[in-house]
Amino acid sequence: MKRKVTLKQIAKELDVSISTVSKSLKDSPEISEDTRQKVRAFAKLYNYKPNLIALSLKNRKTKTICVIIPEIIHHFFATVISGIERVANEKGYNVIVCLSDESFDKEVINMEMLANGSIDGFIMSLSKETQLKKDFHHISEVISQGMPVVMFDRVANDILCDKVIIDDNLAAFEAVQFLINKGFKKIALISTVDYVSVGKLRTDGYLKALRSNNIPIDEEFILKVEDMDNCSGQIEALLLKNSFDAIFAVNELFAVTAIKLAKKLNLKVPEDISIIGFTDGMISKYSSPSITTVSQNEIKMGEKAATMLIDRLENEDEDEEHYKTEVIETNLVERESTI
Repeated sequence: MKRKVTLKQIAKELDVSISTVSKSLKDSPEISEDTRQKVRAFAKLYNYKPNLIALSLKNRKTKTICVIIPEIIHHFFATVISGIERVANEKGYNVIVCLSDESFDKEVINMEMLANGSIDGFIMSLSKETQLKKDFHHISEVISQGMPVVMFDRVANDILCDKVIIDDNLAAFEAVQFLINKGFKKIALISTVDYVSVGKLRTDGYLKALRSNNIPIDEEFILKVEDMDNCSGQIEALLLKNSFDAIFAVNELFAVTAIKLAKKLNLKVPEDISIIGFTDGMISKYSSPSITTVSQNEIKMGEKAATMLIDRLENEDEDEEHYKTEVIETNLVERESTI
């Protein structure tokens, strides 16, 4: 049995655009008879079965886009969605949100369920499990059928699509350098496990800052959390075990947990330990003390992601093979948790 090919593969083999293949299969008079015959013959030979995505990409206008996120309880993802909705609504698009709950299977199900003509395109941040598995077949399949995908925050370099990110490595480096400039030498790190892309990049930025300032790296100062929902015990053990004077936490949950546990252990913040977090959310603003943090400009990230996706949907002349990665600037917001 011949393996079924995709629109993209047919287009590449015949050296034409995906749009030309789609129109040829619909017998569009816009395409020459010779090209139409070649496309139909090739599609028949390789058992191509037309589907709604492939045949109606340019004509199908549900004016709806789907955002897939790992979870919604944290400020970062909720605020990115606000930015996406602002731009989408201005341009006449509706937004639906799906949660992967950090699950590979749920991420796949969400995409398969909606990539059938229900929506026009996806904006997504990868689940932890997808990054652990390094299995992106569901995303590749959607893209190969001509449906645009924009990734943000947690992205996969293996997938060719538009992306919106921050420079996590640089942002972490600058946060740790801020602490070093204040005279701190013993700086702990609370991060995620390395297979979560942003956690790995922020960890690398932390290590780079220490090396750049000739500060020895102490593995006992580094905590990598697998289960964020049950991180308190690990963070308390870190605080009990080591004598450091500052902490860099890669998200605001880790930062506020460290502050709470420091108080429990009769450690004053920032007098005994200074703490910097990541993501300028409500927790960082209203924690006591309020938290010095890296602002990711989430609204701007969401607006940029929506703009890139809608440009793909509405510009038929967009180069299907030329993808962009937009880097959103970050800034450090200084508050009470650092001296």
